[in-house]
Amino acid sequence: MQQTIGQFLPLVLLIAIFYFLIIRPQQKQQKEHRAMLDSLQKGDKIVTSGGLIAEVVKPEEDFIKIKLSDNVIVKIERPYVARKIS
Repeated sequence: MQQTIGQFLPLVLLIAIFYFLIIRPQQKQQKEHRAMLDSLQKGDKIVTSGGLIAEVVKPEEDFIKIKLSDNVIVKIERPYVARKIS
């Protein structure tokens, strides 16, 4: 019985370390990104995952209309917003 526990202990420790160093921080980051996307409003400045800096014109359910310049308005999917500029 103790031999079996001794054999699985390193595996359990490895899984615990993997969880706390990789999985948990990634879940936290995804949760923060989702909250940021939900809080976007007209006039917010954003950076897209492609590196474009734009202004939110109209947040919609699946897409966001953004203004790249005075006469260029495009529509992007929500997940492609990398971050919000404060």
